[in-house]
Amino acid sequence: MQRLTTSSLLDVIGELFSDEISIAVTSTTEYIYYRPSLRVDLKIRPGDPIKEGTLANKAIVTEQKVSEFIDRQVYGIPYHGMAVPFHYQNKLEGCVMAIYPALTEGKSVITVKTSDGWKPLSFSDVLYLEVKDRKTWVVTKEFTGIHRKALQEFEYMLPREYFIRCHRSFIVNVNHITHIYPDTHSTFLLAMDNGDQLPVSQSYSSYFRKLLGF
Repeated sequence: MQRLTTSSLLDVIGELFSDEISIAVTSTTEYIYYRPSLRVDLKIRPGDPIKEGTLANKAIVTEQKVSEFIDRQVYGIPYHGMAVPFHYQNKLEGCVMAIYPALTEGKSVITVKTSDGWKPLSFSDVLYLEVKDRKTWVVTKEFTGIHRKALQEFEYMLPREYFIRCHRSFIVNVNHITHIYPDTHSTFLLAMDNGDQLPVSQSYSSYFRKLLGF
């Protein structure tokens, strides 16, 4: 059997993903592979430098997985995505990215179901998301609604600077936390500015502390 080139192999792997997902691979300074999707094309070419403020840039700088929304100022169109850095012999070599179309065309909102229709909620107004009774509830100070997406999907969609997974049933907007209280077994309770309290489970406590820096 003839050996596949790296590019050919990545093309084959790309076929495993939805037609809505673009795939990119970078070194620490430039793009080395890009496969656009039918829904979102950032017009990247191999050899293009990594721009500041992109997912790739953030993954390379932090050497951590990044998943968030990027607005249209960077590439002219908004998108959601995930970038995962990779290492060889303990040295950072680059990152792999999955790029999704912006479901709200660049508007940072979550549209929830109401009794008589739908209601767009700004990311900044959302206090937290909770899975309860097999439904995802989106909570603001004035309104609570249901969304069809699973909590894991919101981890990819919501900006990481503000929204953190703190429990298997909760994603919290850190801008609405008023106090963090220690609880049993290395866990915490989060006091929210609407009076609610949310748990930080033991499995997420180290991750939560690292992102909030305490």
